[in-house]
Amino acid sequence: MKTVPFTKMHGLGNDFVIINAFNSPVLLSEKEILYMSHRNCGIGFDQLLVVEPPSTAEAQFKYRIFNADSSEVEQCGNGARCFARYVFDQGLTKDRSFPVETARGIITPYLEENGLVTVDMGVPNFDPASLPLNSTADSKGTYTLPLDADLDMGSLLSFEAVSMGNPHAVISVPSADLAPVEQLGSWLETHPAFPNRVNVEFVETVNQNTLKMRVFERGTGETLACGTGACASAAVGLKSGRLQGTVSIHMRGGTLQVRWDGSGTPLFMTGPAVTVFHGECLIPSLLD
Repeated sequence: MKTVPFTKMHGLGNDFVIINAFNSPVLLSEKEILYMSHRNCGIGFDQLLVVEPPSTAEAQFKYRIFNADSSEVEQCGNGARCFARYVFDQGLTKDRSFPVETARGIITPYLEENGLVTVDMGVPNFDPASLPLNSTADSKGTYTLPLDADLDMGSLLSFEAVSMGNPHAVISVPSADLAPVEQLGSWLETHPAFPNRVNVEFVETVNQNTLKMRVFERGTGETLACGTGACASAAVGLKSGRLQGTVSIHMRGGTLQVRWDGSGTPLFMTGPAVTVFHGECLIPSLLD
């Protein structure tokens, strides 16, 4: 029997289990991560975050991100806020701002005095090779893929795409509430055009400063919120001119604020990070 101490946190209902491997390694197999992620038999989470020492002098911490299906991913916006709150509350740092190493580079969170957390998410990358995406956009930055006939949703799907350190396809819809998130999200997540799979956002533009969004996260399915998805949705809208200024993104779990000054500049995301409880997970020695 393996005992794994953990902390359960969430950012707008997007929930995480955080494991402290900063001072001593914690090694988990794919089966052990799947066991922990199970919402009936384990703890349950959208992503597992592992705190580690950095491999570069540029960063104060490193963290790794695993989806509920045990696949490792590059970036997570809600997770970044929870990570920052965790290391500060656990006394691993006294700084309210610090560089963090991720699989896709350095990000910098800022713990605000009002309890919210702002994260410098880096510069949005619209180059399809950065996702990667094997397709070519039109002059307006829109991609088109033929839909399978059995989806019964027309013949073509149009979307915008951007990397926020992880891949995103943003679909404009008339109503986020009525969007076919499960059906279309699972189809696009594993489409051959995205060799590393993709996160899919369904976005309703309310006005120039407001979006409603639902998200299908790769390796997890629909979640209540997605920080990088909110950033991606704001970025494509600001780039196209549909949005202006600071953008509020309303998701089923709550609202994030995104600010981006345009091409070549970093994007900033602000929102809450909440600790739910601390505990220990008992993992059986033999998993079938």
